[in-house]
Amino acid sequence: MTTPPARTRRSGARSTLSLAAASFAALALAGLTACSAIVDSGSASSDTGSGAAARNDSPFDLTSAGVDERPRIEPIPEAVAALRASGFEPIQKGRLTVANGAFTPPLSFLAEDDNRTLLGADPDISQLLADGLGLEYAPENVAWADWPLGVESGKYDVVLANVTVTEERKDLFDFATYRDDVISFAVQATSGIASIKEAKDVSGLKVVVGSGTNQEKILLDWFAENEKNGLPPGEAVYYEDTAAAKLALSSGRVDAIFQPNSTNAYSAAVDGETKIVGAVNGGFPENAQIGVATAKGNGLIDAVSIVLNAIIERGEYRKVLDRWALQDEAVTESLVNPPGLPRP
Repeated sequence: MTTPPARTRRSGARSTLSLAAASFAALALAGLTACSAIVDSGSASSDTGSGAAARNDSPFDLTSAGVDERPRIEPIPEAVAALRASGFEPIQKGRLTVANGAFTPPLSFLAEDDNRTLLGADPDISQLLADGLGLEYAPENVAWADWPLGVESGKYDVVLANVTVTEERKDLFDFATYRDDVISFAVQATSGIASIKEAKDVSGLKVVVGSGTNQEKILLDWFAENEKNGLPPGEAVYYEDTAAAKLALSSGRVDAIFQPNSTNAYSAAVDGETKIVGAVNGGFPENAQIGVATAKGNGLIDAVSIVLNAIIERGEYRKVLDRWALQDEAVTESLVNPPGLPRP
């Protein structure tokens, strides 16, 4: 598609957005997630860059055969007992109906050879949840805007779609956490930039960021801090798709891309053309986590948390994160309804 011209603005040009509102903005995953990035409406392979296509050495299997490589487990007795005691009845008898979304690797996407099979970290975790509860995994490809009503109304048992825990969402949903919400800075692999951890590190840099996102708020706050300290603030650059942003980075027109770590880590692993030089929590300065969401008070969340903590302890969880280059987003424990991002 035609790429709109990049828009740039200085740090003072945009008012601060609330974290809760930003968490609903569209990610690089066609409208998916909690902290957003650059939208890419192309195929799964379009996000990996020309280097991967030329080298043909991607470490990821993007075909439907990848389903066979998923970690699997036997039912976990404690989770099955908790599910039975809760009185929760799955929408489909004997099945766990999961709202996933077909976005972009590595979180959730459609197999490139059949355009039906859902692959990625979220479907892998969904499969383990269903296994642990003694149910069959029944995925539903759901648009980001549709999951809240679908879960609340009982159309889906749970959602795994990179949903950040917020205090506002906890009014309607119960959560069991399974990943940290991490955003990171990516630069060219040959870049002399070694580390971006604080405001002064972006001084004078041109940084691609998604409009209306948590990371944009962080970046603009850092630019303002630099100005206050008498440093060149830096410049935010906006693109409407990932391919255009990567081209700008590879050509030297921008210095870094600031977006969800999952997207940056996947890209770096596939083509080796970029590297990650810094990361912060997506809710900075608050702590944001990604959770499995169920309808409030339906009794399912405790059983879900039992499965998550079991696979964390036993290692299947780590296998999923390793499989999709998401090691930096690992949690050591699944928490039920922890403090979420503040209300607007």
